[in-house]
Amino acid sequence: MGHCTILMLCLFVLILIATANANSNSNVKAAKVPAIIVFGDSSVDAGNNNYFPTVARSNFEPYGRDFPGGRPTGRFSNGRIATDFISEAFGLRPIIPAYLDPAYNISDFATGVTFASAGTGYDNVTADVLGVIPLWKELEYYKDYQKKLRTHLGDEKANQTIANALYMISMGTNDFLENYYTLPQRRSQYKIDEYQQFLVEIAKKFIINLHNLGARKISLGGLPPMGCMPLERAQNLLNENECTETYNIVAMSFNEKLKGLVMKLNNELPGIQLVFSDPYYQLLQIIHKPSLYGFDVCQQACCATGRFEMGYACAQFSFLTCSDANKYVFWDAFHPTEKTNKIVANHVVKTALYKFF
Repeated sequence: MGHCTILMLCLFVLILIATANANSNSNVKAAKVPAIIVFGDSSVDAGNNNYFPTVARSNFEPYGRDFPGGRPTGRFSNGRIATDFISEAFGLRPIIPAYLDPAYNISDFATGVTFASAGTGYDNVTADVLGVIPLWKELEYYKDYQKKLRTHLGDEKANQTIANALYMISMGTNDFLENYYTLPQRRSQYKIDEYQQFLVEIAKKFIINLHNLGARKISLGGLPPMGCMPLERAQNLLNENECTETYNIVAMSFNEKLKGLVMKLNNELPGIQLVFSDPYYQLLQIIHKPSLYGFDVCQQACCATGRFEMGYACAQFSFLTCSDANKYVFWDAFHPTEKTNKIVANHVVKTALYKFF
């Protein structure tokens, strides 16, 4: 074999290797998350409720005082919420805007959007309590978003975004604390275990609907230790304001059912990558050992007395509101501070969402 032939063969092999590497790099890029799309309640609402006549709002001070620009946005926090930090972790924008916020448009929403509504839940009855967006309506907004995305990006690129986006679902706490344990309707219909299964079935149908609409990468969020929220502790007088263990047991039980749903749907829905994002034990550890994370206070929240206030009761004129929210696990009686949100977000990224990097 002549030198020229050998040289040609070597060049051919190099071209094959380069082509393979290019294809490999292309696959890696295609697998990245181009957008984060969020459904849920106040844990992930960035201000959709600002555009509804409901008391479940937070578009006033002192909410948002540590947000960039020091402005209230409708996030139930002194600053950013968990999904904002998750977006940043994926190399996307450091905030995920609310779909109903007129300050943003489809070019903003193309890399991240939240349809979440504070006060909502899986159960339609839960949304009715405070007159907020029910889950079925969040899905309708998402369908509308898909149409706008296709107009904005073109069908091919929009379909790639839809297929590779990370879909995050975070709700359920209101179904128990604002609905089941507060109002008589569902308690008269279901025992607590039956009600949990009722909610799981709704979650199942919702995920199937998302899958039918093209979603493939989905995170199903679990409940936090809801019995340790300052509001619940403040009402637990008989146990010296300790965590209400009944509610924590319900949260753990419901989370186990959601984990079972994740396993089931991963086996049944073609191409789906469904993960369970669990904030429970991370948040519980923060509450039990706050000093390990640089917190001073875990039983009361920063806003006002820190025991009962949230929403409009968390008023800017309360002289009791803390000066440094970073020392507090909770911002108001129901919601974590920005610092806590960041810790929980990092935990979820490391334990569940890492699969999508």
